[in-house]
Amino acid sequence: MKVCIVIPSYWARESKDGWRAGDAVYDHPTPLDEDGTLLRALQSLDVLEDKDFQVVVIAAATAGDIEDRVEEKVAGIIDEASGTADVDIKLFARSHLEEIHGLLQSRGVDEFVPMLQSKDMDEYVPMLQLRGYSNIRNLCLFIPHILGSDLAVLIDDDEVFEDTQFIGKSKEFIGSVVGDSTVHAVAGYYLQSDGDNITTKERSPWMEYWGQYKVMDVGFDRIIRTEPRLKETPFVFGGNMVIHRELFTVVPFDPDVPRGEDIDYLINARMFGFSFFLDNKLSIRHLPPPKSHPVWMQLREDIYRFIYERAKLEGQVEKEGMVRVAPEDLDPYPGRFLRSDLEVKIEGACRLLSEEYLEQGDTAGSEEALLNIELARTDAVPVSNPFQDLCELQERWKRLMEFTGREGVRSGLRKIIEGKKE
Repeated sequence: MKVCIVIPSYWARESKDGWRAGDAVYDHPTPLDEDGTLLRALQSLDVLEDKDFQVVVIAAATAGDIEDRVEEKVAGIIDEASGTADVDIKLFARSHLEEIHGLLQSRGVDEFVPMLQSKDMDEYVPMLQLRGYSNIRNLCLFIPHILGSDLAVLIDDDEVFEDTQFIGKSKEFIGSVVGDSTVHAVAGYYLQSDGDNITTKERSPWMEYWGQYKVMDVGFDRIIRTEPRLKETPFVFGGNMVIHRELFTVVPFDPDVPRGEDIDYLINARMFGFSFFLDNKLSIRHLPPPKSHPVWMQLREDIYRFIYERAKLEGQVEKEGMVRVAPEDLDPYPGRFLRSDLEVKIEGACRLLSEEYLEQGDTAGSEEALLNIELARTDAVPVSNPFQDLCELQERWKRLMEFTGREGVRSGLRKIIEGKKE
């Protein structure tokens, strides 16, 4: 079983420049003038006993004008890691994506990917782009597809391998039948810096009211901390996912969800009849730096995400080969946030957060927290049916996978990813 580990690495402008309007929003991108966590993650690959896999690092920049520098920075880190870790590590960055765009265009891919509208190489092909969590996760599926891998193992660069048997465990159940379901994907879980997997220890009043961490911990108790080892799960962790080719060539991540793309992918997979399991022995150490954006912004993205996903569930219609998914199928998390009382929860949490900002003397933060209430009623509401949009996206994804899976096309794309020139 051929395995490809894909590690997205997010990079921002230098610390002195900070975040600018129009830059992509990620939880904690590394400023270009810092070293970040990628080297540590790559060096930890050396603990793995089974080294029969490929590694590809995706270099993602928050802004187009720093992409060349990000590519150079990540290439240097890979070179350094390659001197210590006994694995072959490839880089995928903007230059590789441009070559792929060019090859697809030269092969007349417009017939297979209707979203490809521009012949201008300065514009991205919407199905394959390096901006936004879901789009980057789709590259985490596309690259293993081109490399002929059976499994895509999605890892983040703020994690380290400690379990020497991680690769063996990641392959152990994939493709097997558990109960009435085939295991198409397996999620592991995170060990935090203190060795636990509790989400957070201290919670302010607005967090208690919002209740996200509370229901997450309930879910962890049910799924991670109990037997059997393998069980179907309503939640997954994007930095510890194992996805079989039978799934990743059929179902993409949804670019319209702003964050939480990992759990959204689980929802998409279930809708198309695929099963997601969690293995409570498949862990990885999570050592993230502090998040770089204010709390009101992080909450805003969750609000947009939950409203969007609820609309996706509500927009379902009977469709051959698809399975209807209900909020209760996703309990306790994220199902608790996909019900009709979501707006009530949003208003209560945002008012409490606003008060917290005022107590700290932060008037601007207080206003932004209150603005979230209005945005939940207006801008966050999808203008189209997310379920229908997903069905159309999935058809385009399948056509892209089928076209790029043709050996004549795949061989050219593989050379780009592997850095081999004609």
